[in-house]
Amino acid sequence: MSFKIGVGKSDFADIRKAGLYYVDKSQLIYELVGENDNEVTLFTRPRRFGKTLMMSMMENFFDIKKDSRKLFEGLKIAEREDFCENWMNQYPVVSLSFKDVDGSDYDTAFKKLKAVMADLCKKMEDLGNERAVNPFDREIFLRLQAKTADIEEVQNALKTIMRMLNAVYGKQVILLIDEYDVPLAKAGERDEQGSGYYAQMLDVIKGIMSAALKDNEYLKFAVVTGCLRIAKESIFTGTNNFSSYSVLDDEFSGYFGFTEEEVKCMLAAAGREEKADIIREWYDGYVFGDNLLYCPWDVINYLSALKKNESAKPKNYWKNTSHNGILLSFVEKTDFPVSEKFEKLMNGETVTQVISDELTYDTLHSSEDNLWSVLLMTGYVTKTDGDREGDSVCLKIPNREIAAIFQDTVITYFNDNLDDAEQKNLMKALWDGDADTASRLFSDLLWQTISYNDYHEDYYHAFLAGIFVGRGYEVESNKETGLGRPDILLFDRPNRRAIIIEAKKSKKKDDMGKDCEEALKQIEAQQYAAGLEGYETIRCFGVSFFRKQALVKC
Repeated sequence: MSFKIGVGKSDFADIRKAGLYYVDKSQLIYELVGENDNEVTLFTRPRRFGKTLMMSMMENFFDIKKDSRKLFEGLKIAEREDFCENWMNQYPVVSLSFKDVDGSDYDTAFKKLKAVMADLCKKMEDLGNERAVNPFDREIFLRLQAKTADIEEVQNALKTIMRMLNAVYGKQVILLIDEYDVPLAKAGERDEQGSGYYAQMLDVIKGIMSAALKDNEYLKFAVVTGCLRIAKESIFTGTNNFSSYSVLDDEFSGYFGFTEEEVKCMLAAAGREEKADIIREWYDGYVFGDNLLYCPWDVINYLSALKKNESAKPKNYWKNTSHNGILLSFVEKTDFPVSEKFEKLMNGETVTQVISDELTYDTLHSSEDNLWSVLLMTGYVTKTDGDREGDSVCLKIPNREIAAIFQDTVITYFNDNLDDAEQKNLMKALWDGDADTASRLFSDLLWQTISYNDYHEDYYHAFLAGIFVGRGYEVESNKETGLGRPDILLFDRPNRRAIIIEAKKSKKKDDMGKDCEEALKQIEAQQYAAGLEGYETIRCFGVSFFRKQALVKC
């Protein structure tokens, strides 16, 4: 593979200077500025969908302190010569990210925020020496740089810096804020009852946004990115000419993520066209507005792996970039049922839910609709490729990668939280040879779990193994013994007893009894107990499953 690709690179200039493969999204700049007149634009997308690289591209295009002509050579935006003449490197730019503003409490997070402002000032260190700058602004700038500014000065920091830039260049300033909602997301996660962490952080971020975006004479326009649109009344109150574009909106929908054609061109450049189907199965399926998109992070990581090893298997790259706490918080809720809906999703079906794209992090868990909205906005589910009916959206799991995250997170939770008393009673029934009680308890436990793979045999096999593992017994699955391999072997060595289970998936309910008998005959014919010399008690069971019903015979 001759082409070069950069994993984890989000600096536009570095990518272009290094000659790395770049999927051209530069047309967004013209659509944003040449065809729209938004004073403040908010883009919300899941993590790892190219927001930071997009912001870096815009910074390089507009920043008056740069000469970016070579960086944009050959890209679509360069074809618009008049537009580039008027806009490329013509305005002062303030660009920053809140992605690292995190902490176990408010004080720690506020220190991180001060560090972000200090780093921004250090990038513009020469600004403090400009004679055109107001002396009082210079003093605040130095305090911001030294991390000694008070809360009011931090809240007004962006406006102060923009006023200084305006004084030096005589032009309004373009403001780019990446991951604006991270401080509030982290505060929402960690805010203990009565701690005030979220309320304090909301007040700070709201103050920063209000000073920078509301009636700011030094602002040319602003672009803000994040995962969720926080309700305007909560954080963007009074912001003029404000436009927000989420995964539900058609405008700009093709700029975050890779389209089918873009991936096709990428595979051709990499000489890996034969991988198209598997990449589509694993990493495609996100529907943003009217576009069907791949996750860029996954495609780039997999192509990088293929560059080193042409036989590399696809992996779950996305789960390591975003914790799965939202899924756990969802299934842990007891005030609204979600297991049946998750089960439908994991079996390739859809669910229809009321969705809101205006939320607040302190009320995410207050309703089922809010939680479904978060799953959609953060990429765990996507809308189907069809029309939206009012506030109701038809949702699905986008691809195999996200399905695996659901299986790992959701199924593990339900299995780990099965009724312990019922599991103990089930073990007693099996050791006692009480098939009727075992049938009832198996069925009860099936109802408590999430089924997937449309009740395939491997689902039932995993269900059985999950029940027995961790109960203090040695469990072997499909281990060869006698003339074949029983589905489950369970050993209680101290008491010299063992259980053999052969399981069948029945095609219909009326077949369950017959299938149990067939399973028992298989245990005998294949001599599964032949290798268990020394065990005084050996219980043999035939178990048949039909959907969420079980029948046990011995």
